[in-house]
Amino acid sequence: MSNHQKRLSVPNSWPVERKTATFTVKAGAGPHGESGVPLLIVLRDVLGYADNRKEARYALNEDNVLINGKAISDEERPVGMFDILAFTEREEYYRVFPGEGGRLALTAIDPDAAQSKLGKIVTKTHVPGGDVQLGLHDGETLIVEDDQTYDAGDSIVVGNEDGEVVAHFEYEEGALVTAVDGAHAGEVGEVEEIQVTPGSAQNNVIVSQDEGSEASDEASEGGEAAGGFETVEEYVVVIDENFTGDSDDESETVSGEAASKGDDE
Repeated sequence: MSNHQKRLSVPNSWPVERKTATFTVKAGAGPHGESGVPLLIVLRDVLGYADNRKEARYALNEDNVLINGKAISDEERPVGMFDILAFTEREEYYRVFPGEGGRLALTAIDPDAAQSKLGKIVTKTHVPGGDVQLGLHDGETLIVEDDQTYDAGDSIVVGNEDGEVVAHFEYEEGALVTAVDGAHAGEVGEVEEIQVTPGSAQNNVIVSQDEGSEASDEASEGGEAAGGFETVEEYVVVIDENFTGDSDDESETVSGEAASKGDDE
């Protein structure tokens, strides 16, 4: 298997330019599957904290870069949706959030918000002993005792230090959601209607937005229904207002401009 990744074939979520160079770094094994962005790209191309792989390795060996509360030393470790990045020496904290066009972007958060991360429940299975195992969107699993509380499609906030559930957001009409994929990736609104589709096809979700929102105006100009959008159930994640990046403490968003460095630099 090749150790190289062509820029033209990287997932749409990767914040890299496709035509500035032929190759880029390949993501290692880990969470988020194929959509996970190598940490090196975040450090080098998005934040500009390293000029090349050697500098990134040196920085990571100082144990000052944390993902979801754990020090990371592998520059190829995948980073994905809702991960928490902490740069302890700089006292900077970011949440990975969907940006324009579905590309991953970093939203600045305060230190308290960096103590836990959001996860969408995608599977729920019974395990021996009567407990229930929840499978999250990034591949992480969590054992919970109360199998009546959580359902697939709900979101939970998990503490980085102890792995305990600190908040739970139900997937239902009226819930605040963000789209993480598709044509409306990065848009936020409330679930107006969940349209159950018979058979194996995806359910549709109609999301309403404030009439004066930027996303709503763009939808109207593009010929779509003003005040909202429609997408498939798989693409929406339940959040609360603390995850939108609209507060004073969460106002800065960093998107990758992607320098034209190859994977071996």
